[in-house]
Amino acid sequence: MAATILAALHDGKVRRQLIRLGSDDGYARRWCTPDIAYGALVRERAQRAAEALRGVAVRAPADLDETLTVVAILFDAGLFFEVHEALEPHWREARGDTREALRGVIQIAAGYHHGAHGNLRGARALLETGAARVRSRRLGNLVLEGFGAAVARSSARVDAGRPLSAPPFPHPQRSPPGQEVPGAVQRSSALGVFVDGSHSP
Repeated sequence: MAATILAALHDGKVRRQLIRLGSDDGYARRWCTPDIAYGALVRERAQRAAEALRGVAVRAPADLDETLTVVAILFDAGLFFEVHEALEPHWREARGDTREALRGVIQIAAGYHHGAHGNLRGARALLETGAARVRSRRLGNLVLEGFGAAVARSSARVDAGRPLSAPPFPHPQRSPPGQEVPGAVQRSSALGVFVDGSHSP
């Protein structure tokens, strides 16, 4: 599914397939044959991705800044595995602070992905490490300080017996130089993670 969502960024045919997967239950079940039992999950994920990509031009991101724009959309839609996959090629090529910042964002995305699948202990470890790594760092024109602080607060909610919820990903208009990203907001409807380890499909 992740490969389809990322291909839908630059391939119009795949984008149309993604839209159909999100709207046609029978097609979604056939698409994931022989694991038909996952049809409802595929449809829900495709629907979320298609909605998130509505209005996004069908073309491959040309550079890291364009990739980060797409990453913000995917992250805010709760598509954390896709965030990881979109950023990994850039991380492999990066050096210095950019590499460390990308590693932190990837760890944060992986943390929320683990949380969405009930692995709250693994989620907390990745979120704490990622949050520490992005603090005092930037990615292009994105200030990550406030994002890192919001992720740390989100992770700490698990110990307090509260739902794990992801803060919004920083956007250039949300994080001008010298200002923090707004604090964590409730995203549990997208993430569907609860401290008892259950999760919504």
